[in-house]
Amino acid sequence: MTNYMLILVTALLFAIGVTPLARRLAPRLGVMDRPSARKIHTKAMPRLGGVAIYLAFILALLLCGDRHYISQLVSILLGATLVSFCGIWDDRWGMRPLFKLGIGQPLAALILIASDIRVSFLPYPILNILVTIIWVVGITSALNLLDNMDGLSAGVATVASAFFLLLAAMSGQYLVGSLAAALLGACLGFIFYNFNPASIFMGDTGSLFIGFILAAVGIKLRFPGRMNIVTWMIPVLVLGVPIFDTTLVVVSRLRRGLNPTTHPGKDHFSHRLVALGLSQREAVMAIYLICGALGVLALFLTQASIAEGYVIGAVVILVGLFGLWKLERVKGL
Repeated sequence: MTNYMLILVTALLFAIGVTPLARRLAPRLGVMDRPSARKIHTKAMPRLGGVAIYLAFILALLLCGDRHYISQLVSILLGATLVSFCGIWDDRWGMRPLFKLGIGQPLAALILIASDIRVSFLPYPILNILVTIIWVVGITSALNLLDNMDGLSAGVATVASAFFLLLAAMSGQYLVGSLAAALLGACLGFIFYNFNPASIFMGDTGSLFIGFILAAVGIKLRFPGRMNIVTWMIPVLVLGVPIFDTTLVVVSRLRRGLNPTTHPGKDHFSHRLVALGLSQREAVMAIYLICGALGVLALFLTQASIAEGYVIGAVVILVGLFGLWKLERVKGL
């Protein structure tokens, strides 16, 4: 556990130190987020924070990580670098969503698969490969979509990383624990500048990077001695908030006859909470609490029987469906 704390603190300090440099550099490079009708900020904001998160994460692992896991770590970092490159290109010059979703993210998923990082609970290898690609693209995109309010995406990633770190420590999985600790530290350091009122955004560079790392960690997480028929739900619960937000947005936009990838708007989970009367800070904090509650349920699943696990899963799905129905009826978006 000492080494995890060393990685976490190193990433935290690097993020705190590098983020102000990224904030100063962004205007010179033209990496700015301009206000528009679909956004809630009212002035141009630097969005190079993702580079600070990326550098803090990488440096912490290179300086404090165990070289024994270098081969799979390199594959994860290659895939993460690829999606981050797509993100920084989009932040600076713009990129069609279809390119990110249809080429960049699936290619990053294939890098993981080539190094044998894939889901394994299904009976046929081809199904495991397909689910791996869907999971990686889905979670990477979900964290990207979730980055719509100050401190939201970074905060949810912080909570999720903390639970992944705890789960990895409980089951003795060093690589998963190291990745989670580095991401936890990097996101914590960034939140210092990104919580409302934010002075810098992470941009697609950061949200795509964070999403990819969380997806990879969810795949790598294993529970020796426990049944896959239950434990596959654990990373789904930990990442339940971004999954819910993406589902809400996709269903809502399709219902209104809009393309979910080309018609962004203020129709996310966080925006709907604000429309119900919460302030932006209150909405973000409420989502943190929901993320934490789902993480606690995920911890319980590590010891649950098959019946207990699927009762919890069914209840979460029913609550989620009720939330979708209720939030879709919110007016004033």
